[in-house]
Amino acid sequence: MKTVEKNYSPGLDGVIAAETKISVLDTVESQIIIRGYDLIDLSKKYTYLDIVNLLLLGQLPSKDEKVALENKLKANYAIPYEIIDIFKLLPKDTHPMDGLRTGISSLAGFDPKIDDRSFHTNLERAYKLLGSMPNIVANSYRVLNNQEVVEPDASLSYSANFYYMITGKKPTKTEEEIFDQSLILYSEHEMPNSTFTARVIASTQSDLYGALTGAVASLKGNLHGGANEAVMHMLLEAKTVEGFEKLLKSKLAKKEKIMGFGHRVYMKKMDPRALIMKQALRKLCDAKGDDLLYRMGEAGEAIMKEEKGLYPNLDYYAAPVYYMLGLPIELYTPIFFSSRTAGLCAHVIEQHENNRLFRPRVIYTGERHNVKQA
Repeated sequence: MKTVEKNYSPGLDGVIAAETKISVLDTVESQIIIRGYDLIDLSKKYTYLDIVNLLLLGQLPSKDEKVALENKLKANYAIPYEIIDIFKLLPKDTHPMDGLRTGISSLAGFDPKIDDRSFHTNLERAYKLLGSMPNIVANSYRVLNNQEVVEPDASLSYSANFYYMITGKKPTKTEEEIFDQSLILYSEHEMPNSTFTARVIASTQSDLYGALTGAVASLKGNLHGGANEAVMHMLLEAKTVEGFEKLLKSKLAKKEKIMGFGHRVYMKKMDPRALIMKQALRKLCDAKGDDLLYRMGEAGEAIMKEEKGLYPNLDYYAAPVYYMLGLPIELYTPIFFSSRTAGLCAHVIEQHENNRLFRPRVIYTGERHNVKQA
């Protein structure tokens, strides 16, 4: 027996799940609005720390406020040595997202105010998570790959230190600016699966660490995160422009899903974030005197538009940008999550401030049986 409900929407497609002052996707204007500002405009004029302040406190910071924010994050760069020891106990084939998830979850045990859900305490908790994230991402990966643990460098900017901890080298000005810009573009995107997951967990009055741990698990799935890694593996497999065209056409003929294209929200337009990363890729290619990945990207973009009417999403061009920056492919999705931490924390704080427990219903498609007396 099947119960029919008029408002059933598979995958909750189009269902309004929450009210928020944080962000919205304006599909008519093809804009990502963050606290009233266009994210693309923000990415051209501001830094990631400006966006962190905007997401968490609702306004762009003054110069002094930005310095104060950076100092708060730097004060949280170090993580308890016990967490490094935990990384050493994990199997060496542990996925980097699982290392990240373990690190975030472990932080909860070091929070003396773990049961405090007040705005001020949650805000300090968000600073703690944002400050710790580069260390957790970089050193969980380093430990799992038998590399030396790297200590954070507080003399560097937030994004430069993040880059340094991953690569072991200080970025050039161009590398720092492009990496920082990528963090902005990944920072917030309304209500994707991971953000919804975090808000659902937070709606039970669970803590910020728990909400973000669940969000990591959500983002690990290849229908949400992981697309940037898949794109890079395709590009490396193809090797040349012609090879990439052949590979894509072969996948299309086999009706295989091609990562990096299409989006549940951007149906008939290119993800505006992808265009910014495409421009960044052009800049990196020019700086290094090698435009192969740019030409491969354009070739793939043309094929998918012609054959399927699909356009690149952020992951498509972020992948070769990260590769040109010398970042390990396995860390593309953890970096994505680290960027999104600012937005996730803002959503969890907002959920705690005006909470209602998420409790949807179902359409039952099973049978009904009468219990027979023995």
